[in-house]
Amino acid sequence: MPEQQKQQQPASSRPLPRLDEPDTRDFWLGTQDKELRYPRCEACGALVFYPRRHCTGCTDGRLVWHRASGRGRIYAYSIVRQSYHPFFRSQAPYVVAWIDLEEGPRLVSNVLAERPEEVRIGQAVALEWEEHEGLCLPLFRVAAEGAEGKEGGDG
Repeated sequence: MPEQQKQQQPASSRPLPRLDEPDTRDFWLGTQDKELRYPRCEACGALVFYPRRHCTGCTDGRLVWHRASGRGRIYAYSIVRQSYHPFFRSQAPYVVAWIDLEEGPRLVSNVLAERPEEVRIGQAVALEWEEHEGLCLPLFRVAAEGAEGKEGGDG
């Protein structure tokens, strides 16, 4: 591609979730206040994650939102070395991981790491927020053992 065309193309931005999805809307709205939330069923106590409008255990619709501490451990991960999406291409190599939060939910996120090759299964991670208009994205960084997360939880 000619240099002149490269300069005229706008910088690619990170793809963001939609805020109008009924099942996940409350989760994303919580991120505006930098709260990492998860629902629990009021009827049977089951943890429901990824968020849905009903319990996956008993199908009851009375879900109560709780705030996570932001602390967890890496359950599994992959280092992405090549991406075809313009935003992620500029980030490679980067770490995508399943994070087990202390409160029980397991979610997928990025682990921010200067040296992705040093990320390991079982490492403690702490929540960090990436701010965007209308929401924040929960990302994680490897934490020292016993380190506190940046946001308190209510379990």
